[in-house]
Amino acid sequence: MDVSPSDAVVDRLRACRVVPVATIEEPARASEVGAALLAGGIGCIEITFRHARAAEAIRLAHEVDGLLVGAGTVLSTEQARAAADAGASFAVAPGTNEEVVRTCDELGLPFFPGVATASEIERARVLGRHVVKVFPAAQVGGPGFLRAVSATYPDVGFIPTGGIDASNLGDYLAVPSVVACGGSWLVRPELVREGRFDEIERLAREVSGP
Repeated sequence: MDVSPSDAVVDRLRACRVVPVATIEEPARASEVGAALLAGGIGCIEITFRHARAAEAIRLAHEVDGLLVGAGTVLSTEQARAAADAGASFAVAPGTNEEVVRTCDELGLPFFPGVATASEIERARVLGRHVVKVFPAAQVGGPGFLRAVSATYPDVGFIPTGGIDASNLGDYLAVPSVVACGGSWLVRPELVREGRFDEIERLAREVSGP
């Protein structure tokens, strides 16, 4: 049985369990960030479109062998196309934009839209999305919210993001429906800006296990 691109990406995210969410101001640092994460045992990264040169950073990170690169904060069809052109393997957004959903389908780019309520989960399911980002996870109820909606929507997988760090990561990962957790603490902007790749590797190793 053939595995769809979306299913293949979800399988890799499940293996990673943590998706470092990075805003990279200087694209040249993207490959070094990716290499540090890999050295620390995490084989994925989400580079957000919160900076004008995000597509360039995605392109450079994509060149790191063995690194799964996603595009985050994809709010428009233009950003979706730029992400695909840059080599992103998936895209993520804080909300659900139907135009972006359709564009990603046309591009063959796995897309995980954001939800924060049961109604939004239902809307995403109608659009054919069975893995969604939950944002802002801590503010909408954290692991308790995820357990509650998992009981109602057993066919949906969740990527909670927002307010997650090393102190509460285990609580989120203990929820069976959680595919992986997004977190920016692993690749804080100042670590990237200052070239502290050894610290990024150390933080990744802390959560990736032995």
